[in-house]
Amino acid sequence: MLISMDCLSFEEIKTRLSARTIGIAGCGGLGSNCAVALARVGIGSLILADFDIVTESNLNRQYYFFDQIGNKKVIALKQNIKRINSSCQIEIHDVKLRPEEIVSLFSKCDVIVEAFDHADQKKMLIETCIAKLPEIPVVCGIGLAGFGGNNLLETLQIDTIYICGDRQSEVLSSLPPLAPRVGIVANMQANQVLEILLKNT
Repeated sequence: MLISMDCLSFEEIKTRLSARTIGIAGCGGLGSNCAVALARVGIGSLILADFDIVTESNLNRQYYFFDQIGNKKVIALKQNIKRINSSCQIEIHDVKLRPEEIVSLFSKCDVIVEAFDHADQKKMLIETCIAKLPEIPVVCGIGLAGFGGNNLLETLQIDTIYICGDRQSEVLSSLPPLAPRVGIVANMQANQVLEILLKNT
């Protein structure tokens, strides 16, 4: 079902989103850009989890700035989001997520966004959510490396799991993650979150 601005004004959208909480697992290319997109449309609360620091190599695709190099990603991302939407409530966790942390940190979320770099981490989060948090939708990003191929990017739904991307282009030294494609998939994830939260409300 397409939710258009003809159906809901921006003020109505912000009002409906203001009471919602989204968990972001990973604050790299997908997570930082998805979190910013959600903050821009008025999401009420974000729970951000990542253990990494900002490096210069991150700046080609992640929502950080040169003067934040060396800072913890969760702290830097919170600062950046607050400059965009000061009313967004942001809870940060400097932690490498394992199944027990996923359950404890994200159990109160309306939607969980999977934004990890590696396939084994993605698999771990999806399996944990299916087993322990089956009622919470999970929006994943899988297949976003390289450039071009816009028509290959899509969203696949399997029960409460939504997979955004082409589901095949893994990051390699010869197929790096670049800002355009990473940003598209991150915004697909944010758009899918909106559809989940706003449809039939």
